[in-house]
Formats: sequence, structure tokens, C-alpha cells
Amino acid sequence: MSALIIFGLLIALMLTGMPISISLGLTVLTFLFTMTEVPIDTVALKLFTGIEKFEIMAIPFFILAGNFLTHGGVAKRMINFATAMVGHWHGGLGLAGVIACALFAAVSGSSPATVVAIGSVILPAMVAQGFPKQFGAGVITTSGALGILIPPSIVMVMYAVATSGMQVPGPDGQIVDSASVGELFMAGVVPGLMLAGFLAFTTWYRARKFGYPRLAKANFGARWTAFREAIWGLLLIVVVIGGIYTGIFTPTEAAAMSAVYAFIVAVFVYKDMKLKDVPRVLLSSANMSAMLLYIITNAVLFSFLMAHEGIPQALGEWMVNAGLSWWVFLIIVNILLLAAGNFMEPSSIVLIMAPILFPVAVRLGIDPVHFGIMIVVNMEVGMCHPPVGLNLYVASGITRMGITELTVAVWPWLLTMLVFLLLVTYVPAISLFLPHLLGM
Repeated sequence: MSALIIFGLLIALMLTGMPISISLGLTVLTFLFTMTEVPIDTVALKLFTGIEKFEIMAIPFFILAGNFLTHGGVAKRMINFATAMVGHWHGGLGLAGVIACALFAAVSGSSPATVVAIGSVILPAMVAQGFPKQFGAGVITTSGALGILIPPSIVMVMYAVATSGMQVPGPDGQIVDSASVGELFMAGVVPGLMLAGFLAFTTWYRARKFGYPRLAKANFGARWTAFREAIWGLLLIVVVIGGIYTGIFTPTEAAAMSAVYAFIVAVFVYKDMKLKDVPRVLLSSANMSAMLLYIITNAVLFSFLMAHEGIPQALGEWMVNAGLSWWVFLIIVNILLLAAGNFMEPSSIVLIMAPILFPVAVRLGIDPVHFGIMIVVNMEVGMCHPPVGLNLYVASGITRMGITELTVAVWPWLLTMLVFLLLVTYVPAISLFLPHLLGM
């Protein structure tokens, strides 16, 4: 009964057009003050302790790094490198777009940032070369989603924060800890590269089928020059992933390192950003960080209310007692998350759903890392379909295309992503191979 009241109130507030963060906060306060006897001190304490976690500091740093890279010429050089390597294949510039998105995703951590950085450069070039605008928009909108799957990923940090401290008994009674940010980052490497391959294949197949243009094959000298120019941006991948894997620094420290490195590369190495532009980038990053931290704070309150009312535990008991198998549960989770993606953005979905679904998943024997990667892939799909797909709106701003037209343009790649989602859901080894190999 409590669950029905809480979610009914939340949905009612969201339907009024109220921002998700305020809807969460009002739902919690209304329920606590009218239906329980929880003291106000507890609510105030939760508001502060909710964003005290060390992992949360990674979010503003990754946002800042992504903004420096977006404005600092890194994307342009990555596109030149990718074009030199695969431009002579069918749909050359489209393939270069997929690879450039994958490379930029490995340094930015944000999906919309990837779409802006790569799309604003490569889409006009594709149209000028004779590609239909719809083809280019479909490639960049979906490939930009790699920004939250290939580490570093802000959504993975959100999942780790939402489930941190949870210790749930597994099917054998042993306590299972939540996934760490480092484990999730490593787990995202293989699925990220696989999805990039899937999207590249779809791009190549459609370009070959419809006879889209190809570039002349670049010689070794041109490839070496493109690589040398892109090396400073590519080295950031080594700094972040290598640093976390070798234990030189934690994911949060890696985020801080990437922000400093991105600043130096953008301002002093490539010199595409002037020192006078830095305050504007800092302000933009602060605005985005404040918005996300406000959502996190209210989502932590919502998780506290869920736990106080025993909703995740009751749901877990019901599913286990009903004899629900793990594979049926995963189907339900996928449908639920894809449906949520129709009217909520990824951060809110992860922060609301993960604390509820995580205990049930563990009770059914699903690995926390595998479950996290599956949620992230669901968020990728949600960013590319209407009505709230962030990537669609970002791509719409770049291409000047309507959302309906863009939705038609992305469907071949969106279908590819749904096939990949099924694969990730039911083949845990895709997510767990690298963390197990590294002894995590």
C-alpha cells in the first residue's frame, strides 16, 4: 500500500511538468510528514550525508573534463585520425563518426557531450560529401550514446552511488557487496567496444547497400600525421583507465586528473581554447554539476524512504517466493527501464530504480556488476528514442531536424542497440570477462 501511495504521488507530481528532482523531494516530504513519524532532523541529516560520498566528487570533474575537451579541439583531431584509418571503407565518414564517438566517449563520460563534440564537426562534412542528412544524424545520435558505456561514465558513477553500502544476501545466504566504480569502469570496456562494432557494422552495411560515398585511402604518412595530432587526446584514455587499473589512483582521483589534463591540452597544447574562455567553461560545468547533485540529493532521500518502508525487501521476498527465475526478472527490468526512458532522463532513472531493483537482483543470483552494465545499456537506448531522448534533442539542435524525422532516421541503429541489449542481458560474460581477468 505504501509503495502505491509513494509512486502514485511521484507520477502525479511529474505529470504536472514539475522537474524530477523537486518531484522526488516533495514526494518524500509529503509521505514522511503525513504517513510516518520520522523526525525532521533525519531528513535534514540525509540531505547532507546523501552527497558526502567520495565517489560523487567524480561527477563534476568528469563534466569539467568533458567540457574542456568539447571546446578544446580534441574532437576534431580524433575525427581526422578515425577518417584516416577507415575513410576508404563503405560509408567512410559515417564509420569515422562511430570510431570518433567511441574514442571521445573514452575521455568524456557524457553522451550528449559526445554528440555535440563529434556531430557538430562531422555532420556538415558528411552532408557536403553527399551523404543524406538522415544517415549522418542516425549514426551520430546512436554512436554518441557510447559516451555512457565506454568508461569513464557518469551514469556508472550514479549506479555505484545509488547502490553503495548495500549488502544483500545472495541465493546461498552469503552477503554480496555493491559494485565499485572501478569494477564498473572495467566491465564497460568490452561491451562498449562490442556496441561500437555493432553500430559500425550497421553503418557499413547501409552505406554499401545504398552506395554512399567513400574517401580515397590515406597513405601511411597521412595516418601517422593524424595519429600524432590526436595523441594528446588519446593519452587521456591511458591516464584514466591505466591509472585506475594499476591502482595509482581511485576513479574519483582519475576524474580530477582528467580535468587538469584536459585543461592543459585544450589551453596550452592544442591552444584551441583561450584562457579568457576558461571561466565560461567552469560556469557551464558548475551549472550541470549542481543540477545533477540536486537530483542525487533528492534521490537519496527517496531511497531512504523506500528502505524505511521496506519496499525493496518486500519486492525481493515476493519475487523469490513467487518462484520468479532470474531471466524472467531481467526481462521485466528491461521493459521497466525502457518504459521509464520514455519520460525520464538516465540519471533520475538510475537513482530511483537501482536501489529498488538491486536487492532483488542479488537475491536471484545476478552479479551486481553485470546488472549495472545492463542498466547502463538500457539508458543508452533510452537516450536515442522519443519523447525524452536527450541525444535526439542534442542532434536536433545540430542538424535542424525535427524529433519525428530524427526518430525515423535512427531506427536501424536503435534496432541494433536493442539486439545488443538482449545479448548483454543474457550473456553475463560480456560484462564480467575483463573484471574477472584483472582479478576484481
